[in-house]
Amino acid sequence: MAWTWRFETADGTEVQPAVEPEEFTTQGDAESWLGEVWKDLLEGGAEQVVLSEDGTKVYGPMSLRADG
Repeated sequence: MAWTWRFETADGTEVQPAVEPEEFTTQGDAESWLGEVWKDLLEGGAEQVVLSEDGTKVYGPMSLRADG
């Protein structure tokens, strides 16, 4: 299983992340990584993220903004 993030602008357009992610083996690892780097991602132009497992969307889009 591979858990991956998609990084998007507020309108859903995919963007390159400011911090290059890896493929994660668990949902918890993916979410922990996001918790560590979300501010850098936001500053780099990503407004929201989508989590997928083996190419299947699990949830999102989820805003990276605290008020989102």
